[in-house]
Amino acid sequence: MTRTGLYPGSFDPITNGHLDVIRRAAKLVDRLVLAIGAHHGKSPVFSVEERRAMLEREVGEALAASGVELVVTSFSGLVVEAARDAGATIIVRGLRDATDFDYEMQMAGMNAAMAPEVDTVFVPASPDVRHIAASLVRQIAGMGGDVADFVPHRVAAEVASRLGKPGS
Repeated sequence: MTRTGLYPGSFDPITNGHLDVIRRAAKLVDRLVLAIGAHHGKSPVFSVEERRAMLEREVGEALAASGVELVVTSFSGLVVEAARDAGATIIVRGLRDATDFDYEMQMAGMNAAMAPEVDTVFVPASPDVRHIAASLVRQIAGMGGDVADFVPHRVAAEVASRLGKPGS
């Protein structure tokens, strides 16, 4: 029986924190679905297609080498529906701090009420990436700051070209 997990997120852009959760979640499943949230009313920096390409490039080879099947998809509705559509029995959520925990516990409870067959698994962020948030990466880059310590090398260049100020 294949164990399928779904890790939803904006991945705008993919950060080293996301990579940490993905590497650790891959130890729990045979098939990992990375589900890019594409919600109306939000204005992402990168298109769904660009984020898909980043995810496949940054994690595809490593997961294949570990024997875990990678699927990258997008969704615009409820996470539990995306999990059902993917055949996932686990929703993976990364936790950075107590604020994340409180919010994610509420979400896990609501998701469990809507889809009792899908469990939520929390993966605490490793200490060296606990402080990283995609929103802060975007803010730093938008102000001309260097985000190379927070995202994969190739992603840093893409973020800088998209958000960096001239001369940065």
